[in-house]
Amino acid sequence: MEDLIYSYHAEMCKTFSHPKRLELIDVLRDREMSVGELGQKLAILPANLSQHLAMMRERHILVSRKEGNMVYYRIANPKLLQAFDLLREILFEQLRQDGALVQGRTS
Repeated sequence: MEDLIYSYHAEMCKTFSHPKRLELIDVLRDREMSVGELGQKLAILPANLSQHLAMMRERHILVSRKEGNMVYYRIANPKLLQAFDLLREILFEQLRQDGALVQGRTS
């Protein structure tokens, strides 16, 4: 059972391995958006956007709903945003530390 959990965990983390998917999460932070809106906001080709959305939907990161011809996406679980924000905090801390190290070497 533990192996299966690790496998699911790794699959979910793959979502964080592409800049456009990270941007998608951030863009959908406050509200759901249509596929057209997402394409414009991210400046991404429809085929690429479709692949990212499908992958994120399969991993239960995003959920979709259809209204007429329009498909809307939103974050499936708000806790995902907490994880997203925590990872960004860690990244910014590392960047600040790296910057301090670089400054210390040049001083």
